[in-house]
Amino acid sequence: MIKYTFSLLLLMMSILVVQAEQLYVNPQTGNDTNSGNKARPLKTIIEAAKRVNLNKEQGATTIFLSEGIHLLTQTVVFTNDKYTLKNRLVIRADVMPDDEDWTPQKMPVVVTAVPLVPGIGGEEAKGIQPEISHVTIEGLRFTGSPDYSYIDGTNLRRSYPIWRDGKRLDDLVVTQCLFAGDVDVLPLHVGVIANGYGLVIDHCVFFNCKNPVVFWQTDGGTGSRNAMRYSLVYGCYFSGVWTTESTNGDNFDFHNNIIANSSTVWIREKGSTRRYKASDCIFADNTNLAGYGSGPLSGNDATSTDFLEMKNVQTTGTVKIEKDQSKRNYLQLAEGSTGSNIKAGLFKKNQ
Repeated sequence: MIKYTFSLLLLMMSILVVQAEQLYVNPQTGNDTNSGNKARPLKTIIEAAKRVNLNKEQGATTIFLSEGIHLLTQTVVFTNDKYTLKNRLVIRADVMPDDEDWTPQKMPVVVTAVPLVPGIGGEEAKGIQPEISHVTIEGLRFTGSPDYSYIDGTNLRRSYPIWRDGKRLDDLVVTQCLFAGDVDVLPLHVGVIANGYGLVIDHCVFFNCKNPVVFWQTDGGTGSRNAMRYSLVYGCYFSGVWTTESTNGDNFDFHNNIIANSSTVWIREKGSTRRYKASDCIFADNTNLAGYGSGPLSGNDATSTDFLEMKNVQTTGTVKIEKDQSKRNYLQLAEGSTGSNIKAGLFKKNQ
């Protein structure tokens, strides 16, 4: 009897494994009429999203992106809300930064060249848009948009590589991703901007973006904690982190981050009464520690930091970035730089 029961359990486990959906995307060798398995990959992320949205069978989904240029010419929206905390939708690199054979050149590069649509204060181009809960995006490199930002004195064009609109959504983890922009030729307005709850930024690098991350608005209910940890922000020309009144300071985990050579470390909306804690961080060579912001062309005038309780936060020293593309730590902390003890950057394992 025990033998048969054990066999039945094995059979049930095998069925659960089969239900886990896997899709592979390769922009060079793939074809959107293929099956999407590793031997016959798809060509585009948008085709992968179409198939994911149609598959109502319960279970996790993993979309593997190969190295190469993944060009988004329309917003990739995920709407299938079948996922759970354990059975997630994962969009990830085929080779991850902690893998032994990883190099910066193996990071899939996601380029947002989406037609702009009208938005508040100008026009917007959104890249990957998960309108569901329980999503992980990991190991990818995102660029800015090849559009001119400036429209006129009150309007801008803005690029959002990762955007989430739903104010009730929960659990979006962005980990080991690199966001790299350029104010003049590839402006990246916000790397990650998300309404809702449970936005976690973990071991990410933001290089020359305008704003790395905006923890946006909620429906006023309850959800899991927001977090920003072990991340490196360098050269960002508006903020290092942006929180709103919806971002409850008691429910926000902020530690082991480096924000350097940037404009203002922490931006809040005018009138915000929230208090926050930052621990084990470096805020060095920035113009201001705190400021207010209220829109795409708003100023970031310096404010008091009395809302921010800082524990073991260093505000001196020089953070140096590795610019040699042959190095494993390209666009991360250079060897010997201030902040190496913080462990911020793409790698979770000791290198």
